[in-house]
Order: sequence, then structure tokens, then C-alpha cells
Amino acid sequence: MIPFSVLDLSPICAGGTAADAFRNSADLARHAERWGYKRYWLAEHHNMPGIASAATSIVIAHVAAATKTIRVGSGGIMLPNHAPLVIAEQFGTLESLYPGRIDLGLGRAPGTDQRTAWALRRNMTASDDQFPRDVMELQQLLGPPEPGQTVSAVPGVGLKIPIWLLGSSLFSAQLSAILGLPFAFASHFAPDLMMQALDIYRSQFQPSATLEKPYAMLGLNVFAAETDAEARRLFTSLQQQFVNLRRGHPTPLQPPLESGQGQWTAVEQAGIDRSLAEAIVGSRDTVRRGLDAFIARTEADEIMITAQIYDHQARLRSFEIVSEIRDQMGSAPKAKAAAGA
Repeated sequence: MIPFSVLDLSPICAGGTAADAFRNSADLARHAERWGYKRYWLAEHHNMPGIASAATSIVIAHVAAATKTIRVGSGGIMLPNHAPLVIAEQFGTLESLYPGRIDLGLGRAPGTDQRTAWALRRNMTASDDQFPRDVMELQQLLGPPEPGQTVSAVPGVGLKIPIWLLGSSLFSAQLSAILGLPFAFASHFAPDLMMQALDIYRSQFQPSATLEKPYAMLGLNVFAAETDAEARRLFTSLQQQFVNLRRGHPTPLQPPLESGQGQWTAVEQAGIDRSLAEAIVGSRDTVRRGLDAFIARTEADEIMITAQIYDHQARLRSFEIVSEIRDQMGSAPKAKAAAGA
């Protein structure tokens, strides 16, 4: 069976605080480690009242300190917001503190709205050409020192931290293929181009010192509960989050609704259905069928499960059910070293 991993947005729930979110993230990570998840990634978002992981490197350190063996990383660091040297130093520090456990996933979006992007970057003139250059600069900074090199990431140089490219379109799929890097697609919120991106990545992949053959990980919303009805109820928290964001009024993660009927317009429902088209929501049997079908259709090398569930205990139970289903589907293979096992 392919490996399963966790993507955590460290949700701030209505009535709760960022401190609560961080405690819950550490708790979920400890459980995920015990349940056999391969890696635990956190995402960079800014000016989002429902997401606590803005200072992503710090939250990664918090989670890594709370666990012992699970890989911990970024899903992702939004590289246009940062100088490559700063990221090399941050992740060099993380790798030095938690050797052999750190992943560096990179995205090219700002992870926020336009106004906040200005506040983060101060310069909005960067082109698409800048992202590939920044990725290659980061690779160099984390690689072995070169003769005459005058700027080094300390710590960071020579640590060869696994770099992944993340994407929700075709750009990063092609760049991952050209650079021979593992690729993670955001099918959990932007599934439209998933199959086309996978085809581009696999067909254009060029082997590298990092990776001999393509390695694709897919993000997937999975809401598991004892019954289909309960899972659908839990899912309404994520639906509310999507609608509020599209309305321009992001909020903390809201308690679930008994039904979403009448809570949003038909147009908004269509947007939810499109963005969350790949979500698997239901009881154990429903989730098992959904995972079987998704893996068969995509031939994913790894699945990264995410679930924005308001109640922490229900969230833990959802991930536990998924791990039990994974074990029933077959034991995970030995990790691929080039992909950061």
C-alpha cells in the first residue's frame, strides 16, 4: 500500500485561539506518528483568522519537538515571500535540530490576498521566471559548498534537505519534471488540472541526482466518521470556510451545521462542489471505496490527507479511521530514499 501522510493547516476554531491550534497540531502529530503516517506537513498562509501556521518554520519545530520519528515539513513554504538564503538557514536549522526528518515543500503563490502580499513582499514585480531561479538558488545553498562560494547558509550548506515542488496548476508540474524533483499537487482544493498535471510531470520527468523516477503526492480531503451522515456534518465546517473565503470574509473554522441547505447560494454551492470535487466524506466503507478509486485512477505514489474538522476529538478519530483503512488495504512499502524517507 502507498504511504499516507498528513497536511495540517493548524486550524483556529471559533471560540479558540492560536495557542489551542498549536496544541492540537502537536497532539494530532503524535497520534499520526503512532498510526503510521509517513510525514506531517504544515502550510504557510497569512492574514487568515482560521489558520495558525503563518510562521511555518516555527510551527514545524514545535511539531518536530513533540514527535520522534515522523517526517515534518512544509506544504508549503511560499518561496516568493522569502529570500532563498533565509529559507535555507531556517530549514538548515530545523534539519540540524531534527536530523533526517525535515522536508521542504515549496509553492510559488503568496498564500494570501493581494494586499497582504504587498505587506509581505514589498515588491510585486517578480515574474514567473523568478521562481525557478529561486528554487535552483535554494538547491545550491543546501547542496555541497562550491569553490569560491562567498555566501553560505549556516546552518544549511551540505545538508541536502529534500525539496518538493507544490502546485495547483501545470507550472510546477513541468518545473518539477525538468528539475527531477518530487511533486505534490493540491487536489484537495484545486482538482481541475490534477490529471493533466500528473501526465505532464510523469511524461516530461528528467532523472536527477535527487530522484531517479517521478514521485507524485496528491492532497486529499478525507472526512471519516462512524456514519455517512456524521461525516457529512463534519464536512460542513470546511464548506463554510470555503464560502466565507470566497465572500472575502475569512473566519475561524466554524462549528459544523446539521445541513448546509440555505446557508449559501446555488452559485456558491457549485463553487464548493468544484473545489472539493475529490473530497471523500463518509463512513469506513464509503471512505475505503473512495480511496481505492482515487488511488487506482491517479496511480499516486503517496496520499496527503487533510481534514479541517472543528472538534479535535472528531478530527483525531477521522485520521485514525483512515489509518485503519490504509492498514486493511495493505502495508506501506519501504520509503523511497530519494523522496525523503
